[in-house]
Amino acid sequence: MLFRSLVGSACTLIGAATAVKFGKSLIRYSSLALKAQAAALIHSAVRKSSLVEQTNMKIELLPALSDNYMYLLIDVDSREAAVVDPVEPIVVVEAARKHGVNLTTVLTTHHHWDHAGGNNKLLKLMPSLKVCGGDERVDGLTKKVSHSTNFKLGSLNIKCLFTPCHTTGHICYYVTKENSTEPPAVFTGDTLFVAGCGKFFEGTAEQMYKALIEILGNLPPETRVYCGHEYTVNNLKFARHVEPDNEDIKKKLAWAKEKCSNGEPTIPSTVADELTFNPFMRVKEKAVQDHVKQTDPVETMRSLRKEKDGFRVPKE
Repeated sequence: MLFRSLVGSACTLIGAATAVKFGKSLIRYSSLALKAQAAALIHSAVRKSSLVEQTNMKIELLPALSDNYMYLLIDVDSREAAVVDPVEPIVVVEAARKHGVNLTTVLTTHHHWDHAGGNNKLLKLMPSLKVCGGDERVDGLTKKVSHSTNFKLGSLNIKCLFTPCHTTGHICYYVTKENSTEPPAVFTGDTLFVAGCGKFFEGTAEQMYKALIEILGNLPPETRVYCGHEYTVNNLKFARHVEPDNEDIKKKLAWAKEKCSNGEPTIPSTVADELTFNPFMRVKEKAVQDHVKQTDPVETMRSLRKEKDGFRVPKE
């Protein structure tokens, strides 16, 4: 019961590694986020990593800080790898060592410290890394990308999707393989969460509408969504508030609570699923528009985000 109450209350944990062997060297970890992690230390033994395996790619979900995710993306054919938002570098180095892969690339979604704050430390450990991002404020940036920038990770194709709003330089990374019948992947940072979206820190409702509806919403429905934080339970509680009669929301919330109580991630989602329960991707739906007393999808987006910013999450 103690385990479930601890995890269910926050569904969070931090990485606890302080030193790992990499090659013949012992690397000691002095985290940029130790102070931030201290408050979440109680969860460090309960939030689990997870591996999603396909024949064309593997993706390991690496919990970080209190509720972040880093992702190790592996091209199965070449064993070349990239990491998304490596805020805890030693955890990343150890994961790459465990899988026996050649880590070549950092995919940074945006400049906020809990996503880009580990870049410079990782570069010190592995100076040959290419660090991608869409914003000059990204730490350690070596390759600035923009909308529709394409490059290869082994046999995988990575397409950059410019989704400004949470920050003005936010990039999502869409990963496919030619002639593959397996689902693509998209790493959405703080633009799209499971059942939610990021705060409009540097942008507008118009920009988030374009990002969620016109860009991410038009990806293949089976695309697997890997987001930057474990916010799913609270997001679904807001979604339930917006659409109390939506059965998809009720089912997803019950499922997410169970996953979190076991320390398991609620990620990945899919684009198709988000369209059934994410209110920010349902701004064209009458039930969502009626809730905020709007008829225009962009105004619905604006009103939803304002309401969510002040929403008091119920315990149940």
